[in-house]
Amino acid sequence: MEIKRLHVGKRLSEVAIHNGTIYLAGQIAEDTTQGIVGQTREVLGHVDRLLAEAGSDKTCILSCQIYIADMKDFAGMNEVWDDWVPAGHTPPRATVESKLANPACLVEIVIVAAER
Repeated sequence: MEIKRLHVGKRLSEVAIHNGTIYLAGQIAEDTTQGIVGQTREVLGHVDRLLAEAGSDKTCILSCQIYIADMKDFAGMNEVWDDWVPAGHTPPRATVESKLANPACLVEIVIVAAER
């Protein structure tokens, strides 16, 4: 089966689509001057944009992995998440504290979704 990739770079592709499943690379904020609320909001905006480009949306998320730099930010991240995720479409999710590649990044989110 064909694998379709979007936003292909030297190191990674932002999206891979195979057999009706969409895989997003870890999404991080570009504006790292923001706190956890702002960064989470920006990251979820990237997720919305990439899913739409791939032919899907947040109601089709199959799984989500969230990495946060410090668990003290868990409540702030969840505040944004809870406003963003549609009721009745909450996906299986894991959230872990992790040292991220860029120390200015407070959150990174990885999504797997189904095509619409």
